[in-house]
Amino acid sequence: MRKAALLKIVFFIVLLYSTLSCSEFRKVQKSDDWKLKYDKAMEYYEKGDYFRSIALFEEVLPVTRGKPEGEKAQFYYAYAHFKDKQYILSAHYFETFYQTYSRSEYATEAQFMYAYSLYQDSPIYSLDQTSTRDAIDALQAYINKNPDSEFLKEANDIISELQIKLETKAYENAKEYYKIGMLKSAKIAFENFAKDYPDSKYNEELKYLKIEAIFKVAQKSIPSKQKKRYQQVLELYEEFVDRYPNSTFQNQAEKYYDSAINQLEKKLS
Repeated sequence: MRKAALLKIVFFIVLLYSTLSCSEFRKVQKSDDWKLKYDKAMEYYEKGDYFRSIALFEEVLPVTRGKPEGEKAQFYYAYAHFKDKQYILSAHYFETFYQTYSRSEYATEAQFMYAYSLYQDSPIYSLDQTSTRDAIDALQAYINKNPDSEFLKEANDIISELQIKLETKAYENAKEYYKIGMLKSAKIAFENFAKDYPDSKYNEELKYLKIEAIFKVAQKSIPSKQKKRYQQVLELYEEFVDRYPNSTFQNQAEKYYDSAINQLEKKLS
């Protein structure tokens, strides 16, 4: 009984607070005093009530252009969207801010937060990575313009993180071609991956899969093309063992090498 009574009291207090808060917000909204709205927007922002903060900033911004409060309102308006996890909108408003107030004390931070908002909108690697690339470009532009910024290390760390995501996406895409049997496309994807990510940890596996793919292509080829493709398997194997002498894929690669030699010997006999 006591617990139920306590819950009722708590519910009543929350409801009362919510009603009073809503009533106060509506009163501020109806006011013609932009300064009151500005102060309340900042107050709601500090309390973490970003919905009300954004609503009041939207009313304040048109009447504060050219005023000192206008600059700060625009900056916190962008931040309120960011805190509310509306990252596409926060990116837009941070970009608008640093383009409009390029000499502001907040301009450098706004440019970083524009890029950081794009970073926050970057999805998992399996999805479309357009926003990831946009974030990398924005972060690199920020670094180039602000080489001594306090956000420099964080910007570089984020770029590294996003590049790993793009690398993983490219790796999975390349393997997908192989899995579904598009062997010639897989070969091209493996080669492109090696060019784009020469130091990747995935190159060892993909170079092995390239041997396997070319061998399978050779098996399915018309007789006039088989010899050249089996020879390519031998060349790829030799490159592979030179590059990865202790590879975990060496035994499997060697089987394709031996099979390619056997096929070539049959062609010569």
